[in-house]
Formats: sequence, C-alpha cells, structure tokens
Amino acid sequence: RLGGDDWDQRIVDHLIKKFKETTGVDVSKDKIAKQRLKEAAEQAKKELSSSMSASIQLPYLSLTENGPANLDETLTRAQFEKMTEDLLDRTKKPFQDVIREAGVKVEDIAHVVLVGGSTRMPAVYELVKAETGGKDPNKGVNPDEVVAVGAALQAGVLKGERKDVLLIDVTPLSLGIETKGGIMTRLIERNTAIPTKRSETFTTADDNQ
Repeated sequence: RLGGDDWDQRIVDHLIKKFKETTGVDVSKDKIAKQRLKEAAEQAKKELSSSMSASIQLPYLSLTENGPANLDETLTRAQFEKMTEDLLDRTKKPFQDVIREAGVKVEDIAHVVLVGGSTRMPAVYELVKAETGGKDPNKGVNPDEVVAVGAALQAGVLKGERKDVLLIDVTPLSLGIETKGGIMTRLIERNTAIPTKRSETFTTADDNQ
C-alpha cells in the first residue's frame, strides 16, 4: 500500500516535531490538532507541486500555560522531497515488475498516463521520466479524472455506443487450488486475458479418500 496519504503523513510528522521543539507541546495524541495538521499537510503538498515553498500557519493549534500556541512553519520543496525520498523509491519496483511481467521493453512504451493527484508532484514526474528513458509522461488527461474518463469510455463500449475502443481485461492475481502439502497449484496465471478457461485433472492423494 502506498499513496498520497503517506506523503501527507510525512509532513504531519514533521510539523508535530517542529511544534514540539518551538512550544514544548506534543500534539501527536490530540485528534483535533492532528486533523488540522493533516488538512494543512495536504494543502502544503499541493502547493509544493507548483511552488518552491509553502507556508503553513495554524493559529491556536494547542494550549500552553502561557496561552494559545500557534504553528507557523515554512516547508520547502527540497525539504519535502528529502523527507519522502524513500517513499518515492518504493514506487520503482512495482513499475519494473509491470514491465517485466508484460514482456515489453521500456523503449517500447509509447505513452505513460499519470493517474491520481499525487502524480502532480515534480519528484514523481521526474522519476517516471527517468524510469522510461527520458520520456515525458503524457499530460493530456487530468490525473484526477483519468480513471473516471476510462470508466465512461468502458460504459460506452458496453452500451455499444463506442466501437473504436478495445479493453482487454486481465486477472489481477493468479487463480488456483490448494493441493496436497498445502501447495497452490496455479490454473490461471495473473495477467491472463479474460474471459478464459482452463481444466486440469486431479486424483485423490490418499487411499479411500
């Protein structure tokens, strides 16, 4: 599991640490404060996709003996990318696995379509470009809408209104049955185009079974 929330959480953790350093107050257990931090972190992440820094101001985040404690921090894009570089590295293996399982070469890829708002982050864009041999990702479709657009196209295909689109669906996981010794015997491999069918004959493993 890996998504935009993981990037948000890194900012939240950073702000909690900074707030404790400046005020002495630990808000890591304060649900209301953490919700405000999460909302601010998501907004800062979005701002850092187009700006080199983001200002995060949360008045009255908590209370101290001296009165209200405010959060006022500036987060730079460089800081953000540094604190999340391990998350970015984790996206490489799934990409490489997909290429290997599809049996294609990186140079055979015509377009890479970015899906999801988090792909707007410059670091993600540059990683995709690096992993595809310098090819710029396709910016023709809004990352927030691309899944909905695809679903609408498929609806048109199912209704017979679109004849120019071919969707080849595949099994996301291998399918099989458990055989003697607790071993899974695969019948249909993952990424097999569906509909499909496969039959195999099995015998009993023990006498009088």
